[in-house]
Amino acid sequence: MPDEARTGPVPEGARTDPAPGGARASNTWELSFRLWDSYFAIVWVATLVFVLGTAHPGWHVRLAAGGLLLLLIPWYLLVGRPVLTSGEPDGRRALGYIAGAVLLFLPPGVLVGETRLMTFALIPQCFMALRLRRALTATTVVNIAPVGGWALLWRPEGQDLFFNSVFAVVTLVFSTAMGSWIIRVMEQSRERAALITELDASRHEVARLSAAHGALAERERFSREIHDTLAQGFTSLLMLVQAVEAELDHDPSRARRHLALMEATARQNLAEARALVTGGAPADLDGATLPDALRRLAARHDAEVDIRGRVRPLPAASEVVILRSCQEALANTRKHAGSSPDVAVTLAYTADSLTLAVRDDGRGFDPALPTAGYGLTGLRARAAEAGGTAVIRSAPGDGTTVTVCLPVPGSDV
Repeated sequence: MPDEARTGPVPEGARTDPAPGGARASNTWELSFRLWDSYFAIVWVATLVFVLGTAHPGWHVRLAAGGLLLLLIPWYLLVGRPVLTSGEPDGRRALGYIAGAVLLFLPPGVLVGETRLMTFALIPQCFMALRLRRALTATTVVNIAPVGGWALLWRPEGQDLFFNSVFAVVTLVFSTAMGSWIIRVMEQSRERAALITELDASRHEVARLSAAHGALAERERFSREIHDTLAQGFTSLLMLVQAVEAELDHDPSRARRHLALMEATARQNLAEARALVTGGAPADLDGATLPDALRRLAARHDAEVDIRGRVRPLPAASEVVILRSCQEALANTRKHAGSSPDVAVTLAYTADSLTLAVRDDGRGFDPALPTAGYGLTGLRARAAEAGGTAVIRSAPGDGTTVTVCLPVPGSDV
């Protein structure tokens, strides 16, 4: 394995991203590391007890070994723990900490054989702090060097040397296996931290996109409402103003009728504006049935209304779509069909649908050609949002028919 290979890859987002998920992952690792603190403390206490309680060598040698072991405590707390919890293996501080810990461990390990119990605390730290190759090197030194130094210093009997050598080899094998387990644990922890960070980032992005989509949908809905109500009303007012200007000199009575219609249209626009602001029902539907609202609307456009089927209350959303569609179709007839076309409005109730048809015998147009404006596009969008369809049939010189069909709940006859 190349020297650059780490004991566990650290995803970029898991360490450098200050997002809430990264902070939570860091806190989780900090909490879990307290188990390692407890483990290191237990091993250290057990080692000190074994060193001070053994019969050989003399007490002054054992006290010296115990004093060196005591130095490992501040070294770990002040230098080692910050390094091990930083998530940045094999930096200068990490290498310096492991080197210092090994130097503090080797003299008592050589002086008193029982000190080698401390290897069970040092070896996990090697794998946490160093790259794999350096961790294996440090582990070999921690396991083998104390036995070699002890043998050279005390010249033990062959049987003692054999048992201690076997113990060192077994400990080295166990250390390698334990290091591999630590690697897997650290990899899983960092991968989970990265996944949590990505999940939090995705959740924030979904929330942002949902808010943006909601704002866009609301803006489109509001644009349709304004187009189908206020804009159409202002267009009617402008046309009436032009008619009044042409009639004032030669037909005052007709001009007065148009002025009265202008007043009614302005009041209607004001009522629609209030309904938009408050989110209430359209002015024509306020306190009225859908057929009555269509009749009032058609009367303002000199159109005939035919109601078919059994009239029944329907969801407000469906009735609003039909009313707005009729407003748009009648406004288009006034603007584009030519002078004084015949207009017919048909509203048909069936068991599971509601159909509006607005027909005129005006000049017509080619539906395949692109059209300027928002009206027909908004009409189709409004019908689609209600689960229905909007079909425009027309041809040059052959009038226009706008048909909107919505699915509605049936009722028992």
